Amino acid sequence: MMNATIKDFLAFLDGSSSRFHASLEIQNRLQAAGFIALPETKPFKLKKGGKYYICRQDTAVLAFIMGSDAIAKSGVNLAASHIDCPSLKLKLNSVKRDKGVARCGVEVYSGIDVNGGGIMHTWTDRELSIAGKVLIRTMNGYRTEFVDFRKPLAIIPNIAIHLNREVNKGFQYNRQTHLQAILSVKESSGNPLLELLAKKLKVKAEQICDSELYLYDPTPAALIGIEGEMVSAQGLDNLAMTHAILTALIAAKQPKQTVMGVFYDHEEIGSQTPQGAMSSLLGEVLERLCLSQSASREDYYLALRNSFMISADMAHAYHPSYPEKYDPDYSPYMNKGIVIKLNANHRYASTTESSARFIALCDAAKVPYQKFLVRSDMPCGSTVGPIVSAQLGMETVDIGNPIWAMHSIRETGGTLDHLYLVKALEKYFG
Repeated sequence: MMNATIKDFLAFLDGSSSRFHASLEIQNRLQAAGFIALPETKPFKLKKGGKYYICRQDTAVLAFIMGSDAIAKSGVNLAASHIDCPSLKLKLNSVKRDKGVARCGVEVYSGIDVNGGGIMHTWTDRELSIAGKVLIRTMNGYRTEFVDFRKPLAIIPNIAIHLNREVNKGFQYNRQTHLQAILSVKESSGNPLLELLAKKLKVKAEQICDSELYLYDPTPAALIGIEGEMVSAQGLDNLAMTHAILTALIAAKQPKQTVMGVFYDHEEIGSQTPQGAMSSLLGEVLERLCLSQSASREDYYLALRNSFMISADMAHAYHPSYPEKYDPDYSPYMNKGIVIKLNANHRYASTTESSARFIALCDAAKVPYQKFLVRSDMPCGSTVGPIVSAQLGMETVDIGNPIWAMHSIRETGGTLDHLYLVKALEKYFG
């Protein structure tokens, strides 16, 4: 089931080892497709048909193509996703040695009260690498470096079952003590993590003043199943949606309506940051697009009312080993089509009208769709859709593709579903 789109998808997953590297992957692909970077600190000078993008705080990216129609008249066709996923952030100064074993403490990047947190036990007994951002002190101030070691460097080992006989009955890992990453069992007096970074960046250890470094699974993304009908990788939630939006946006040719992809950060921890969905990013950019056309404040509000957003985040695929966890009438199946996500309490932004509009899009693109409702006796997750639609009053539908093991270090999705979504989004942006 390998074709050019799926091959590119796997490469995108492998290149997105951290939030920062996902952002770099997006920017590199946009630049190769002729998109021009716009600094937020300078006035926007835009032209019809122009392709542009903005990056905020090294992660969130917003990219758009200016349509031939006035924005106030036709609005903007948007699709939004997020680039972060549950992970373990290294505490650079917490490296300790105990009888020769060098270990580093971690912070769990995942909001337990937001979207359920990560599946912690999947991070144990697995080869882990390190990627992220490092701040270097120089004679001229500070500079940022992005690092990705792309090879196994650490492990979080379980204790033997002989010493913890209850582990298979359910065990809660203490985040402060049980999830420390083992970096070395070689006798040394230094900080092996600092030494490793200094060697990689060709600087002195004392020049490293801060970092945002994360553990990740360096095993390449792979097609699995007898006919390669499934994709297995870290970060399908939500890099799969990100890749689909980006691919379709790059493929758009001279649209009449302005089209836009928004790739937020920090969705997994609540979105309440300068580069998250609660930020000013989208509202500011949409208003500046209107102002670039000498439009008024009234025109900006007209643009919002005439716009439509597809909020794309992954969905829960029906799992045959846990049938009791699903509503039998609203259980999405892998490779059976894009999922429209619904919730009476508006944990998803979909409405009857926005769902009907998306169904019409799927019909026009000749791709299947499904619907998902969480069981009435279970809590429902959420995503960026309700946040943005509430802030801007924009008509929004929440959709996604079904996967297993959401928030595990390794998630599984359907190959066909990814192709369906790319096709639908190409129709949407076209």
